[in-house]
Amino acid sequence: MIPFLDLAEAHHDLRDELQQAFTRVLDKGWYILGEEVKNFEKAFAAYCGAQHCIGVGNGLDALHLILQAYGIGAGDDVIVPSNTFIATWLAVTQCGARPVPVEPDDRTYNINPALIEAAITPRTRVIMPVHLYGQTADMDAINAIAAKHKLIVIEDAAQAQGALYRGRKAGALAHAAATSFYPGKNLGALGDGGAVLTNDTELAKKIGMLRNYGSEVKYKHDLRGVNSRLDEVQAAFLSIKLRHLDVCNERRASVAARYSAAFAGHNFITPPYVPEWAKPVWHLYVVRTQRRDALQKHMTERGVQTMIHYPIPPHRQECYRADYGSAVLPIAERQAQEILSLPISPTMSDAQVQEVIDAVLAFKDAA
Repeated sequence: MIPFLDLAEAHHDLRDELQQAFTRVLDKGWYILGEEVKNFEKAFAAYCGAQHCIGVGNGLDALHLILQAYGIGAGDDVIVPSNTFIATWLAVTQCGARPVPVEPDDRTYNINPALIEAAITPRTRVIMPVHLYGQTADMDAINAIAAKHKLIVIEDAAQAQGALYRGRKAGALAHAAATSFYPGKNLGALGDGGAVLTNDTELAKKIGMLRNYGSEVKYKHDLRGVNSRLDEVQAAFLSIKLRHLDVCNERRASVAARYSAAFAGHNFITPPYVPEWAKPVWHLYVVRTQRRDALQKHMTERGVQTMIHYPIPPHRQECYRADYGSAVLPIAERQAQEILSLPISPTMSDAQVQEVIDAVLAFKDAA
């Protein structure tokens, strides 16, 4: 079986470095908000082209803390994509605000800027685009709308570490950005973790306090904060993996290029569309077909593991049924029924890539 993602294999070549990093942290005896976190925050901010990075417990917390720092709460609306992982919506409702879903572009799967203005009301405070599957949203168009209406823009960049938009990296394309270091991400920890990126010094200071019980000085609490801190061990691991991120992303890109070349011109399957201004990092490689479930069954029978991202849109989830049960969002619902994610990993061999291609093309012949 070709796995969708083999995390053990992904860390094989880094094993010695990771073990040395763990031993270094263990021997220091300082495990929370120490030098490892500071060093990683500095390195990741520089990598993304942002002035500040604040390490937090996970990607959901990163989104929530940005909203909290901006004072978003009850009575406020936040524009979100209708097609995204539920964390984007949960961050909004955790604050007491209301997610306002906007449908995606049917080619890029990212939020469609042409539909945003129609969703803006006097309650709207924030636009929260997601760089879905590792490809940036159209940020110039989104930022222009936000500037016109005096709105905040927050990037959900959890799937896009290293992705480029017109030559600029995700994470430094708006007022602030949140990212996740969940193990399966392009820059993944060996546990959970996340970060906030921003050029706003005051916002960075506030989030730094909020993540640490609302405190900048021990036992002095100026804000009603939480406990959400990237720990020293994960920061040490991430510092190592950050040095290898571009190489890993380029390997993902080469796998994606082979897939797209092989699937081009076949009307039974639609490979991803990439605008000329985007350079994705291919967190996921998604294809579309009206026979998605049959294709997934066929791939399993051929020894290829695939996944569906995401089978149920947020507005159809039980936790949002009361508020969005009557919502009509046909593009997100159609994508949820047609999208299938193929294996894509920097550790895939050329032979494995060809095996995936052969399995997909065999489905056409069997149809």
